[in-house]
Amino acid sequence: MKMQSKVNLPSDDDTSDILMDQGIFGGILTYAHLPHFNCFDPQFIDDSDVHKIDIAIVGAPFDTGVSFRPGARFGPEAIRRSARRIGGAHVRTTKKRKNYPIDPYDETTHNYSIVDCGDVAMSPFDNRIALNQLYRGQRVIHRHKTNINLVPKIITLGGDHTITLMALKSVSEQIGKPVQIIHFDSHIDTWNPKVLGGGITNYMSLNHGTFLHYAHEQGYIVDGGNYHVGIRAPYIDNVYDGQHDIECGFNIISANDVDKLGVSGIIRKLKQAVKTNPVYISVDIDVLDPATAPGTGTMEIGGLTGRELLSILDGLKGIELVGADVVEVSPPYDTNSEITSLAATSVVDSLLKLMVVKGVEQ
Repeated sequence: MKMQSKVNLPSDDDTSDILMDQGIFGGILTYAHLPHFNCFDPQFIDDSDVHKIDIAIVGAPFDTGVSFRPGARFGPEAIRRSARRIGGAHVRTTKKRKNYPIDPYDETTHNYSIVDCGDVAMSPFDNRIALNQLYRGQRVIHRHKTNINLVPKIITLGGDHTITLMALKSVSEQIGKPVQIIHFDSHIDTWNPKVLGGGITNYMSLNHGTFLHYAHEQGYIVDGGNYHVGIRAPYIDNVYDGQHDIECGFNIISANDVDKLGVSGIIRKLKQAVKTNPVYISVDIDVLDPATAPGTGTMEIGGLTGRELLSILDGLKGIELVGADVVEVSPPYDTNSEITSLAATSVVDSLLKLMVVKGVEQ
């Protein structure tokens, strides 16, 4: 006997259920279903009642600063796509909620204005124009009024690592001083342009391996006390590269140091270094082992696990985080399960939670 269940459907003109619960796949694609807002229109800057921004997610679809495999221009979309299950009732664990009583995806728990600005329109034909477009996009966001923060905080979705230079430029200008950077990566990215890029023209010299050299040279980062975490890639010049990295103000916690110091030791070391200073966190997804994150441009074996990276980030709760990015996600090289973009999504989640926690843990 064939059984049929009866369904009481709403009126044909009733869309209330669609409006109230769009589910995982409804609406436009934003990070974790955050509201979308056109942050780049200057006319909204002075609208103090409606268009305040405390934290902004912004994409930077740029990958013409790479030295090996391209594809990171598709990273922002992939990260947002992997974030569809984040937000609302979806939290990582009960312990996570206890550690972070403010849920950034639940507006009833805070007064922050958190939005997804979409991607900055970046030219794929001229790096100089593209990076200037990103700088102007970040600058206009930083000029918005806020509910809580003195200056809006931006999490940038890359894109290759070159884009971090423009984020550092904008945030250092807005807070009026250089920032201290914690740089998670398998590569130092402080290479002298004469070593990586040729040093013949500025156009060819600025790339994803030299941007921290320029950040130091231009005064966007402090002269000492910056940290690399997860370094394991070989130098081009074994003697000069290490010395130049020190001259750029960096200390190194290598991938092997994770085994020696442990996650707790690394957290303690980083928090002692940054104290109450304004901090920028940049996460190159290739800091993770290729088993965890194969979808990236310049893989290096022997990296951090996803759990180690997230535990370190979560352990930095209380630092004065003024900006952050996740870069070098290259979807064309990812698995069918999209595990690299999923890892990047979780990193963004941790960074966002760091930004909504007030006060410095001693």
